[in-house]
Amino acid sequence: MTTDILPAEGLILCAVSGGVDSMYLLCRLREWNYPVAAAHFHHGLRGAEADRDLDFVRGFCERKNIPFISEKGDTAGYAASRHLGMEEAARVLRYAFLERAADRMGAAVIATAHTADDNAETILMNLVRGSGLHGLGGIPPVRGRIRRPMLDVSRREAEEYLESRKIPHVEDSSNRDDVFLRNRIRHHVLPLLKAENPAFLAALFRTAKLVREDDEFLNDLADAFLAENADGESIDAEALCGLPRPIALRAIRRRAGSISLEHTEAILRAAREGGAAEVTGLRAERFRNRLYVGVVPAAPLPDRVLRPGCVLALPEAGLKVFLEKIDVMQPDVHKSFNTFFFKCANIYGNITVTARKPGDCYRPAGRGCTKTLKALMEEKSVPPWKRPGVPVLRDDLGILAMVGAPAAERVCAEPEDRDLYKIEFVRDEPDEKGQQYASGR
Repeated sequence: MTTDILPAEGLILCAVSGGVDSMYLLCRLREWNYPVAAAHFHHGLRGAEADRDLDFVRGFCERKNIPFISEKGDTAGYAASRHLGMEEAARVLRYAFLERAADRMGAAVIATAHTADDNAETILMNLVRGSGLHGLGGIPPVRGRIRRPMLDVSRREAEEYLESRKIPHVEDSSNRDDVFLRNRIRHHVLPLLKAENPAFLAALFRTAKLVREDDEFLNDLADAFLAENADGESIDAEALCGLPRPIALRAIRRRAGSISLEHTEAILRAAREGGAAEVTGLRAERFRNRLYVGVVPAAPLPDRVLRPGCVLALPEAGLKVFLEKIDVMQPDVHKSFNTFFFKCANIYGNITVTARKPGDCYRPAGRGCTKTLKALMEEKSVPPWKRPGVPVLRDDLGILAMVGAPAAERVCAEPEDRDLYKIEFVRDEPDEKGQQYASGR
């Protein structure tokens, strides 16, 4: 058993189903004087047999003075509501319980009893379904605070340990049902492979370790690429397409999450050829030389009145706007085009914040010509899907400014001007006191 992944101090929460493997893990950890507690999850399946398992684990822990925690879930209901298979739903609920239980018990780590046989079955299942290096690397020994110290222990070793010490256990009857792929591999495929090579489990354990190391190395290369060529929204498309294919695909998955190879390749094609890729509710699109992953079309801004002394929230754009009257301009503030200074005398009616509208145009200060908002957004490389959420300032005579572009020539203040409006757009961060901003409606 691999103990170097276990903490030198702190409680270990041991996931205990009552079967051979988990009883081996619990008793081995106690034998080696690790402080342990046991956690049992009742999946709400298998009726009286599952009740028996819970009673068995609870009773064993009471006799041995082992701290114990349990919970019962509705796996069938959860699977139906989330459109998941029963095995996947059970896994999600079980790990969620273990995390909660570890928090309640103050455990440093959570130990699960996955064996060398489980690892081999998982690798073969992934191979049958089609998998890259990640799947062929098998079950990781460490994931967050999950620890799997038994990946080098065979199921037979665990059985012999319990038999030699007369430690009881229970059997899950579903493990005999060949309706599950894992059981078919366990009962029919693994015996053939072990017959060919009695040391097959150990050999596969070594192979999986090498595969995980290769996969981690390639992932590190992808992360290094993203650190240099990506920002919070997009990736340099040309640089991405110039990468070796294994690294490019990993870079995409690092941004897109757990998606299939087919979908990852579709996003890479969009980066290479232009256009967009729609994959499992996720949109990726190339605009200019950037690949945007997770494109969400901006909600159009409704018309809102901006009043002096008020703070106006623009939740659709993630911004808030300040308007105040000042005597003199602050130098070098409006170069970012997020802060504007207007001559009060040249403003007619209310100042409103709106979205772009068809045919919108104005004369930006210093440009000497009229520009459409579409042209200005093209100049600023604003992707098409973001344009409905770009704020535009207006009065009764027309456009005063667009965020990211100069103010209109007719209202733009000069350093010598007095009696001004200052309008500033800033990112809307949560206010520590929970301040509610004026809607301006």
